[in-house]
Amino acid sequence: MADFAVSRSTVRTRLIAVFILTVLFTLLLIGRLAWIQIVRADELYEQAWEQWNHIIPVQTARGSIYDRHGRLLAGNTSAHTVAAIPLQIEDPLAISETLAPVLEMEPSAVYDLITMDRSAVYIKRKVSTEVAEKVRELGLSGIIFFNEERRYYPGGNLASQMLGFVGMDQGWAGLEIYYEDYLGSGFGTMVYPADRKGRQLPHDFHRYTLPQESYNLYLSVDETIQHILEKELARVMEQSAPKQAMAIAVDPNTGAVLAAASKPDFNPEEYDIYDPESWSLAPVTSSFEPGSTMKMVTVAAMIEEGLFEPAGRHYCKGYTSVNGIKINCWTVDRGGHGDISFYQSVGASCNPAFVEMSSLLGKEKFFQYLKAFGFGSITGIDYPGEASGLIFDPEAVGALELATSSFGQGISVTPIQQVMAVTAMINGGYLLQPYLVDEILNEDGEAVYKREPQVVRQVISKETSLELIDLMESVILNGTGYAAAVEGYRVAGKTGTAEKIGTDGAYLTDQFVYSLVGFAPLDNPRIVLYVAVDGVTRGPRLGVHTSAPLFRNIMEDTLNYLQVSPTELQPGQDNPEAD
Repeated sequence: MADFAVSRSTVRTRLIAVFILTVLFTLLLIGRLAWIQIVRADELYEQAWEQWNHIIPVQTARGSIYDRHGRLLAGNTSAHTVAAIPLQIEDPLAISETLAPVLEMEPSAVYDLITMDRSAVYIKRKVSTEVAEKVRELGLSGIIFFNEERRYYPGGNLASQMLGFVGMDQGWAGLEIYYEDYLGSGFGTMVYPADRKGRQLPHDFHRYTLPQESYNLYLSVDETIQHILEKELARVMEQSAPKQAMAIAVDPNTGAVLAAASKPDFNPEEYDIYDPESWSLAPVTSSFEPGSTMKMVTVAAMIEEGLFEPAGRHYCKGYTSVNGIKINCWTVDRGGHGDISFYQSVGASCNPAFVEMSSLLGKEKFFQYLKAFGFGSITGIDYPGEASGLIFDPEAVGALELATSSFGQGISVTPIQQVMAVTAMINGGYLLQPYLVDEILNEDGEAVYKREPQVVRQVISKETSLELIDLMESVILNGTGYAAAVEGYRVAGKTGTAEKIGTDGAYLTDQFVYSLVGFAPLDNPRIVLYVAVDGVTRGPRLGVHTSAPLFRNIMEDTLNYLQVSPTELQPGQDNPEAD
């Protein structure tokens, strides 16, 4: 009986142990299940989701760029992207060696891509239709294609520096990068279920995540005026072979840029084969000594301060001296202008007369007006890399610096600053902020931004403005700008010849920047135009043969295009070929 009792006790103990172990094991399983289904649920679901589904990036079309009349300047065209599904590739070495020559890639680079641990991978994006067709003809397993958008510029080089260019997915220069937040194409996703080899399962739905919306830019620029301007720049490059030629045209009533360019330029669809120096819009990003075009700032300050007496006399002997330094007039070789009025000195562009004017103004007043007209600071135009130029700190200015600044030597300014300063001189005295983009529209054609003309400050009075208009007309009628006159129209302006500084810091004797800034028609200005020709190497080296004809041809064609009615001109007279 005892043995039987012990046996029953042992069985009971064993049963209890088994029960406890079963309970513990069950609790362990429940705990493990809870750990998997509750604690790690999100993590495991994400891993499973990645195994079941493949994700393909989907890109929206980049926003387009149009001129002021809705003519396309930058748009999109279809392109093909070659991609791979690594799980479907059985012999990556053979495929990489076959595919690489067609895509103009190294086999090792292709191999590295198609063996990546990804559901899908780009091999080469935005290839031509011809290349894509050659790849298709190879019939390689695991190689697939996507349709994308490639940037297209219908005008080729037209306005290339203004528009800039686009890299693989974003703007890299010009307006393309400045307005990237509006133009930029975004990436969404397309998701589809697939088997273990990445093959799409039939009868399943694709899921899309839409990319961000892109917007279209409408510029202040007129494509026809831009074409006129660039045609004439190309002509002067051919005739005079300068290092560079540039021009910019602005509406003096709004600050809207109507056209702007420099040569040499580039084709934005093949930007990488051009010198990067040709990528930027020189009228905005370059600065140099302006020469005599700056003399109108001196005159404007003199008139506004009540110091300019048109009949006041100055005797020019061909030079003047400041602190023992000789400053020449362009007439030095013939003994100077002689007795000349201040009114005549503007048209004759007499340096000694302007040295006298600046001394009457004094450095504080002169540099006050120089800054008020916008020199020494950026204009704020909507374009990347704008230069600010460089003017003297009034506290460091002596008599010589004041004298040379009065006729545009020793300081550095930009073409956009000069054209906006003249705009203020002729529109009643208001300095405007220049701009390139007039409107930004969404995909439904609704405006999300509309530009309004912005007055920076009033620099001079309306009365002073009217006097300046008269003086600048005299430069064209009876002065150094006679070769810029446009038959049938009253045109006004100011010429300039700036010396260039060599690497040793000394002025070069054979290199100049010939420039001219002016406007038309006189009674109701529609366009302010600045042109410059830098470093002529062929033919006559005078502004009368380079910058003046460039200005005249652009202005004449533009006025005709704008259907501006001709006006009766005042009689002029012959003038010497001078600055």
